[in-house]
Amino acid sequence: MTELLAVDRLDVLVIVDNLTDSLSTNPEQVVPEWIGLARVGRLPRLSGRATCCAHHGLSLLLTAHVGNSSHRLLFDAGPEGALFLRNAEILGVDLSTVGTVILSHGHWDHAGGLATAIENISKDRAANVDCFVHPGMFAERAIERPSGEHLIFESVPQPAALTNAGATVINTCEPQVIGGGAFYLSGEIPRVTSYEAGFPGHVRRSADGEAWEPDPLILDERFISVSVKNKGHVVFSACSHAGIVNVLTHARAVLPSVPLYGVFGGLHLAGATEPIIPETVSDLKGFGLALLAPGHCTGWRAMGALTSAFGNKLVPSAVGKRYVL
Repeated sequence: MTELLAVDRLDVLVIVDNLTDSLSTNPEQVVPEWIGLARVGRLPRLSGRATCCAHHGLSLLLTAHVGNSSHRLLFDAGPEGALFLRNAEILGVDLSTVGTVILSHGHWDHAGGLATAIENISKDRAANVDCFVHPGMFAERAIERPSGEHLIFESVPQPAALTNAGATVINTCEPQVIGGGAFYLSGEIPRVTSYEAGFPGHVRRSADGEAWEPDPLILDERFISVSVKNKGHVVFSACSHAGIVNVLTHARAVLPSVPLYGVFGGLHLAGATEPIIPETVSDLKGFGLALLAPGHCTGWRAMGALTSAFGNKLVPSAVGKRYVL
């Protein structure tokens, strides 16, 4: 693999998330949506038409600056294309500058906007955009309720559909260093804790298409890590189905020479995983994190526990928010 670089600066823009919040206070390096839009003249009047929409899903735009160059990566594309494009346009995102697209795992709330995003990234370019996926993402999936009823997920666009949209599809489970050495994409995440057991009730279609089989571990989910000079590694974990403690344990093991600095994304501590909140929060304290920016599927009970444990180190994600690290 290419050697992972330490970047001079990392900008994180939240294009899609479950929450909108421009009223809460933030540290100096974090700019909420309304203030950010006003500063660049994109909010002449505050209105619903001029501001972003929240939705159950996630999409983050990461821009790594190294010397006089920059590398831009799209991490997931939210639940549907029209929402992704609406928010990206309001936020002034030039999609033609995106160099790489990563799909974190095979769920509709991260992949529903993927083909639309790729079409718009690639339409004015001579070459396709690299899109990294995992071969385990493409089976039909569902939540099995206690009654036996299945809530079936919209499937992830198949590699052929992504190719037709303008992607060069890299379909692999192997770790990668990408974006000129600015971004580390993990491989499959080892499960080492005793309590992070995945997504209860999550199932996938059997190979013959006739039945549903248990799929709690969602092994296709991976994380992104960026090493920021004078800070450390910043980890992006879209849903943390592996468990955020497992994610950070693996990140620390594969990139041991630089300390962990922060974590972004969904921690999936809502619903059936709420009982593991105390153990998760307790073990998170051992990583020495200076910044936690949870959002999406984290859940309000976990947010409350994290606030109590981490205080001002917790700066929750919200649509339109910009973090400069």
